[in-house]
Amino acid sequence: MCGADSPAASNGTTNGTNGTNGTNGTDGTAPPVRRNNPYQSNPGELLSNVDKFKIIESTLREGEQFANAYFDTQTKIKIAKALDAFGVDYIELTSPAASEQSRLDCIEICKLGLKAKVLTHVRCDMRDVQMAIDTGVDGLDIVIGTSHFLREHSHGKDMAFITKAAIEVVQYVKSKGIEVRFSSEDSFRSDLVDLLSLYNAVDKIGVNRVGIADTVGCASPRQVYELVRTLRGVVSCDIETHFHNDTGCAIANAYCALEAGATHVDTSVLGIGERNGITPLGGFLAKMVVAAPDYVKSKYKLKMIKEIEDLVAEAVEINTPFNNPITGFCAFTHKAGIHAKAILNNPSTYEILNPADFGMTRYVHFASRLTGWNSVKSRVTQLGLTMTDDQIKECTAKIKMLADVRQPSIEDCDSIIRTFHLNLQQDQNGN
Repeated sequence: MCGADSPAASNGTTNGTNGTNGTNGTDGTAPPVRRNNPYQSNPGELLSNVDKFKIIESTLREGEQFANAYFDTQTKIKIAKALDAFGVDYIELTSPAASEQSRLDCIEICKLGLKAKVLTHVRCDMRDVQMAIDTGVDGLDIVIGTSHFLREHSHGKDMAFITKAAIEVVQYVKSKGIEVRFSSEDSFRSDLVDLLSLYNAVDKIGVNRVGIADTVGCASPRQVYELVRTLRGVVSCDIETHFHNDTGCAIANAYCALEAGATHVDTSVLGIGERNGITPLGGFLAKMVVAAPDYVKSKYKLKMIKEIEDLVAEAVEINTPFNNPITGFCAFTHKAGIHAKAILNNPSTYEILNPADFGMTRYVHFASRLTGWNSVKSRVTQLGLTMTDDQIKECTAKIKMLADVRQPSIEDCDSIIRTFHLNLQQDQNGN
């Protein structure tokens, strides 16, 4: 039985209290905000930074750890200038302590006068810190392992030592008047109480950002959201995030981190980095342009993505993956007949991204057994020919017949179309 207090009687579906008439239920609270774009973050989520994030581009630091990577000085300068022109907020460089050439390259890039701030990533060690400061960088990204794996098998320090060292280093960097971020390494396999105590300690002395790092790529989006949301309640500084892609969650994790209150995301071009790399710049922005189109389009020169990816791909001697977001050769290709018809009528039917935003074009594939007559009709128009719909359908059947025997090329299909059209003209002339 459905009484007056039952869910069915009070769900707002028939009594005008579902938010459309100014109330949400019977308590007079404000109605939920309806979003035109269902993929945007909930505007009622006060912690979300989906529409005001910053990118720390780490191709010249994390990317150097990619198996194939070797960047000479001039290549680093080209990549840094391209990323700067694209609009990234920060460019992160390999630690000057890594090698003498790394130190010299850091100095050279600092001299370029980029709009982006130049950072370098160093261990929580005063010697590394001093060497980095001397290069002229705008900020330091300090890191130390906090999981029991790294404390036992890497540096061998306990949490008391880590906290003391972190405070000393952060205070010293701040005294030099440059930005400082302090990050744990292997955050998601670290003890939560240890993490929060450490972050709270550096936040109290004025660190600019604290960082969480999914160093082994083990975190899920839900775990990321919960950790960042918890951390947001502990610190008042900005929160940087670094996600490896070993389990394929890097982009999703970065997005969830922003929803939970993170402010900065580390990326690299094509996602290159240690092992399977980190959050890819292009893929990340493909997600973010859907969630916050005005912010992303106004801040970043999206049409440069292919140019930057080609630059890096050539430098590390790899091909852009076929399914790479935005720039993969299949990214805006439509093959199935039912898809093609809808795309030709309205691209939004099967595209959440507009290829024109990235300087790309869509391609309706018609050289296959899956083609539909609408795709062939589009090709007929491109070739400057005229046929009726019935004629195009007959021509499509001929293309399908060939495609059932072997994979036809575009030239094969164009030949079928032109021959069919020529025969039509000859028939008409004969009649």
